[in-house]
Amino acid sequence: MKPGMSWALGAVLGAALAAGLAGCGTPGAPLPPSLNLPETVTNLSAVRTGNTVALGWTMPRRNTDKLLLKGDVTVRVCRQDGASGCVDAGAPLTVMPGTNASFTDTLPAAETAGAPRVLRYFVELKNRNGRSAGLSNAAVVLAGTPPTAVEGLTAEVRKAGVVLRWTQNGDSAAVRLQRKLLTPAAAPPKTDLLPAPAEPVEQSLRIDDVDQGRALDKTARFGEVYAYRAQRVALATVDGKTLELAGALSTPLRVETKDVFPPEVPSGLVAVATAENGETAIDLSWTPSTDEDMAGYAVYRREGEGAWQRVSPAVPVVGPAFHDAHVEPGHTYRYAVTALDQRGHESARSGEAQETVPAAQ
Repeated sequence: MKPGMSWALGAVLGAALAAGLAGCGTPGAPLPPSLNLPETVTNLSAVRTGNTVALGWTMPRRNTDKLLLKGDVTVRVCRQDGASGCVDAGAPLTVMPGTNASFTDTLPAAETAGAPRVLRYFVELKNRNGRSAGLSNAAVVLAGTPPTAVEGLTAEVRKAGVVLRWTQNGDSAAVRLQRKLLTPAAAPPKTDLLPAPAEPVEQSLRIDDVDQGRALDKTARFGEVYAYRAQRVALATVDGKTLELAGALSTPLRVETKDVFPPEVPSGLVAVATAENGETAIDLSWTPSTDEDMAGYAVYRREGEGAWQRVSPAVPVVGPAFHDAHVEPGHTYRYAVTALDQRGHESARSGEAQETVPAAQ
């Protein structure tokens, strides 16, 4: 080979080798394989009612490497009484990622006896190899003997609200009333006006003074159907927080709140004779009613012990005043007023007011 050709070939090979080395990156450290551990639950909640505990939580969507979980996840539920270990509360569950999960634990006899004490619940999410990233937050309830069940729950609808009564049995625990609306209103039509606030479907009220064995639900609305349940609730303070130990719920009591009640009887009726431009009349006034469903008033008149006659129009008088121009000089009249509501219920007559029209001069 000629010296010139040898030099040229060497230059080409050198350039190719340099180009090849420039295209190869330096290999980095190998990435560790994902353990595919589901993220831990952080919003576990628990509510004890009688001898059962209802748990709820949200399943995570990702694992600890921030990758989406695929397939159902195995969930272990356990309870811990005091300083003892966490004991399984039933068989493991399989739950889809990203869903709202629930579990109901029927307590063993040991947890439903004795003085109130802390009972903690945890959930643990495991991968296919049975490994987990740890326990969830603790959801705390009270173990121990629950209060006795409420018996003899009755209801009476009154104008002021629903009066509920139950049998007193000497148990000093507070009583919680739970009310469910069975006739929720349909969605109002869309208008420019702000709709009236909708009534909550479920409400809860705790009665701490149980000596009376009764309670008045002032928030019940007329024209609805409700279901009432009651349970006794014992209170205990743990780590500065007040926890409740609730007894069993009573059988639902259906209550239909029909408004069959007339408005309050008007009061303060005053009658004053007037004479103006040669015309005589009697002006009436009274204290206005505070009933929310008031439609107006009706005015009645009689002479002596005669029969009452309605002297106001068929349409209720809106304001607490009336001008009676159909009177005769020298006559004495007696007046009474009633209140009417939007449903046509009329109250009893008010106290009477008497006035004499001056005789003609």
